[in-house]
Amino acid sequence: MAMSAKLLKNYVNGEWVSASGSGVEVPNPATDEVLATYNETTRDDANAVVDAAQNAFSKWRSTPPLDRARLLMKLKNALDESQDALARTVALEHGKTYQEAWLEIERGIENVEVATGVTTLMQGDVLEDAASGIDEFAIRQPLGVCVSLNPFNFPGMIPLWSLPYALACGNTVVVKGSPRVPMTIVHMFELISEVGFPPGVANLVLGGGETGEALIEHPATRAVSFIGSTSVGKAVYLKAAEFGKRVQVGAGAKNFGVVMPDANLDNAVPNLIASAMGCSGQRCLALAGVIAVGDAYQKLRDPLVEATRAVQLGFALDEKAGMGPVITRDAQKRIEGWIDRGAAEGAKVAVDGRGASVEGYPEGYWVGPTLLDECEPEMEVATEEIFGPVLSLLRARDLDHAIELVNDSRYGNAAAIYTSSGASARKFRYEASAGNIGVNIGVAAPMAYFQFGGAKDSFFGTLHAQGKNAFEFFTDAKICVERWF
Repeated sequence: MAMSAKLLKNYVNGEWVSASGSGVEVPNPATDEVLATYNETTRDDANAVVDAAQNAFSKWRSTPPLDRARLLMKLKNALDESQDALARTVALEHGKTYQEAWLEIERGIENVEVATGVTTLMQGDVLEDAASGIDEFAIRQPLGVCVSLNPFNFPGMIPLWSLPYALACGNTVVVKGSPRVPMTIVHMFELISEVGFPPGVANLVLGGGETGEALIEHPATRAVSFIGSTSVGKAVYLKAAEFGKRVQVGAGAKNFGVVMPDANLDNAVPNLIASAMGCSGQRCLALAGVIAVGDAYQKLRDPLVEATRAVQLGFALDEKAGMGPVITRDAQKRIEGWIDRGAAEGAKVAVDGRGASVEGYPEGYWVGPTLLDECEPEMEVATEEIFGPVLSLLRARDLDHAIELVNDSRYGNAAAIYTSSGASARKFRYEASAGNIGVNIGVAAPMAYFQFGGAKDSFFGTLHAQGKNAFEFFTDAKICVERWF
């Protein structure tokens, strides 16, 4: 299905402009055909867009919060009306199935809706007579220019973890889309342009790591929100700290699902597979390891193999597809290399996704659903993030041992337990060291009005994305102490 490649541009100060860097192609991961092109944003380009955002800040911060919320509600309605088209764009440039893409856009829209509650959620605190004749109160004020650096795996949702909250609080924003999947965020900014945000309030640049560094280093940048790998996230965290910026970094993960002997496997198995293989395993909440406790292994192993084999690879817009390609040819080779490594470490490749193909799409970046059995906790394949459709199966003696395996991981994004026991579930929730806990739920994705958790090497910062944390992150609390004579 050949398409003419679209030229994508930056959105700066209310205008669509081409950056001055080298050209970049955006391929369809199922066909390797070029969908779009854009020019890399240079340091000079990045400096100019932050300057534009800084110039727009004073007028935007003095805009009443209710007026800002009304513009966000108009954006929410525009996103609702364009949800199908946005989902199709995500599916084409990312490769995830249309249903997954549609649900991603839905979760993004929910964040815009929560951000419209700014008139309540940005309110401060007052204490009368804090001392004799003295009143004290805290007011929340916007920071200034905020930068949003985004990954490839959720091009329609993750930018909306930061953009609407920052705007609602009275900040101006520069969003950097992922260099691999820029079409979706460009589509969203077309809607932002139509809604009528003032020039310079919401800006978009396209580029890679050097673009991100320039945005962080600009003197006017006050806050940085980043989602991506742990290695890059640490670099962003250190860079932001070096230049004195407020920062929140959502990073990598190695999430485990603990299956107890009393688990309802009819429900647990399809949920485990959906968590591990959805988005081709390219999400920070994917369950990458299953820990079977006691004799649960005997009951779980064969159904898990069967369910893994049943996942159907296919083109994103094919209704029969249960899983799409991975994001790049390099990712395909890297993931297959991890399967090789697991086998070399002694794991049994119970379901092998290497060399997968899809009829009619010979150039696609295909990796089939993979299950590695008989994994040991010390194996790299069981401890390091693969970010692909590879599920490792481990064993634990009892719940205490399973929790120990979860807590030994350097990551702490999410963990789940499958059980019919409230006592086991409570113990796991209480003791498991992860920021998002699922009970009989494999993808413990918080709703927009709760913050997105994360711990250890999965999060760097103090305030998380979404919910009340977002309003706190994008504002400063100013304390006022008053006495009148």
